[in-house]
Amino acid sequence: MNAPFSASLVYGLPPRELAAVPPDAAQVSPLIPGSARLEDCAEGSARALVMLAAPGTIERRHALALALRALEPGGALTVMAPKDRGGARLAKELRALGLDLAEEARRHHRICTLRRPSGALPLAEALDAGAPRHIDNLALCTQPGVFSWDRIDPGTALLLETLPPLSGRGADLGCGLGILARAVLGSPAVTALTLVDIDRRAVEMARRNVVDPRASLRWEDLRVAEFETGRLDFVVMNPPFHDGGTEDQALGQTFVRRAAEMLRPGGALWVTANAHLPYEAVLRGAFREVTQRAGAGGYKVYEARR
Repeated sequence: MNAPFSASLVYGLPPRELAAVPPDAAQVSPLIPGSARLEDCAEGSARALVMLAAPGTIERRHALALALRALEPGGALTVMAPKDRGGARLAKELRALGLDLAEEARRHHRICTLRRPSGALPLAEALDAGAPRHIDNLALCTQPGVFSWDRIDPGTALLLETLPPLSGRGADLGCGLGILARAVLGSPAVTALTLVDIDRRAVEMARRNVVDPRASLRWEDLRVAEFETGRLDFVVMNPPFHDGGTEDQALGQTFVRRAAEMLRPGGALWVTANAHLPYEAVLRGAFREVTQRAGAGGYKVYEARR
């Protein structure tokens, strides 16, 4: 995106009662499919930006640096976060960049407002810390903010240990960096694999990590996206159970139901999850046969057949 001069931007979904977002503001959150890329916004091109900041420190500081780079001198920045998910540190992080700001507390959020000063700001460290990179321990391209960006999640590791060679057409729902997809595509009997994630950064990293003509990628919110039904031979997934830093068990349950819709009769879902999550009931409600295939370290792996 090359934002037009004096554009208004919004990052995420700030609570309406806490900040007024201009109706013409362009959405730039990587977690809202179809949004523009804040990274591509021309320097000094934005008149104002309203941000619901991320809970992760590296991700949040990177987004703040991108926002300040995009703002014109005198441009208005309003940034907020729940107090217990980064809000308590917002003012300190902004003042560390030499910024004068006003801070207030409302509805369990901390809200900072400021005008971007003219001249250079010390943004390079935060921009570099949150940028995409290749890390040796994963041997993958990754970026802070993506789920399990610097390690293999234990649930994914257990699924990798348990997963048999698959065949036919399938999907990896909530694909992240593409770790599961790479393993699935190790089977020559797999003819096509669709990788889906709500995080644009994950899709961009998976595109680098999964270089296989059988793979296709979709930046989608699985809760609302349209998919063909009853066509797939298999689905693999480590479904999310947090939304905006808050546990949301219904999110993983939605993934299970969407997987069931996509599978043909007899098709298989392979899913890993924290042992405390209540997925068994929704699995048994959506599938003909449900079998626990592994359990270790507080995680379980299920095979569910349509």
